[in-house]
Amino acid sequence: MQVIFGIIYHFIGGFASGSFYIPYKKVKGWAWESFWIAGGLFSWIIVPPLAAWLTIPNFTHIIAQTNGNILLLTYFFGLLWGIGGLTYGLGVRYLGVSLGSTIILGLCAVFGSIIPSVYYNFNPQPGKDTITDMVQNPWGQVVLLGILVCVTGIIICGRAGMLKERDLAVNPQAKNKDYRFGLGILVAIVSGVLSACFNFGIEAGKTMATVANAAWQVQHPQQGNFLFSNNVTYVVILWGGFTTNFIWCMVLNARNKTFANYTDSSRPLLKNYIFSALAGTTWFMQFFFYGMGESKLGNGASSWILHMASIILIANLWGLALKEWKGVSRKAKKTLITGIITIIISVLLVGYGNSLK
Repeated sequence: MQVIFGIIYHFIGGFASGSFYIPYKKVKGWAWESFWIAGGLFSWIIVPPLAAWLTIPNFTHIIAQTNGNILLLTYFFGLLWGIGGLTYGLGVRYLGVSLGSTIILGLCAVFGSIIPSVYYNFNPQPGKDTITDMVQNPWGQVVLLGILVCVTGIIICGRAGMLKERDLAVNPQAKNKDYRFGLGILVAIVSGVLSACFNFGIEAGKTMATVANAAWQVQHPQQGNFLFSNNVTYVVILWGGFTTNFIWCMVLNARNKTFANYTDSSRPLLKNYIFSALAGTTWFMQFFFYGMGESKLGNGASSWILHMASIILIANLWGLALKEWKGVSRKAKKTLITGIITIIISVLLVGYGNSLK
């Protein structure tokens, strides 16, 4: 049951992340940088401490008592992740929700699931899985196979993107003015690699989650791990993420002369703020449920790859629903669907491997 609930929580988080960009499509008359940072205020500044306050009443005390070096490292990974999150928005803009999310999150899944295991191979810590553990044990071998299958699915979806670009070039009616495959791929690679830093931030700030978990278990000794222990760590990571995104969006506002977006009454201001807030809040819910899934499966390769793969699946389904592949050949669509099915198989493999552990 632990594994089943873990997969369910990760899937709910994946649904939130794969869906968060949809409300932004309802924002009218604002530049990208304006609605991105408006939503980001909710994603990174408003909702995370509210969630921590609701689930960990003494979360500010835990942060205040944490070693400064741990806080700094957690914040630093948040800064790097912030660049990944920033370029995620651009990747989705240039490649579409479906293809952009697949490539970015696929790379994020691979780097985020493997690198911590490699790190712990050289710096062992109690309860942390190393790459050696995974290679030498049947459960780990199945998980690694699942990761390999996930990479295969990413490659297949990338092929679908190339076919889509070719079809758009010869079909003007299907042309998307924002679609730029070459630039989008470059942005997606940067985003995918740096987005994995969120998982590194969770590892760096694990002390805070451990304290929250211990305090909860004192009051609930028979109920296992605390579902919401990571909520305190998210607060610090997302400070870093906000810093990066805020600076860049302000630069773009100044460069593009779009500061008026926030106050121009000729635009649907209330509607724009509401949809930006909805997008930002939905975005944060992915990690709210990630923490719940992690409490059931552990924060190893299994949790991260399950979470990322579920996001990829949902984002692709949204891409199809939003007709991002309208006017594209059947071959391109079949290639995309093959990639999605491959990623689903990878999720099942990782879940099975974790159940063997």
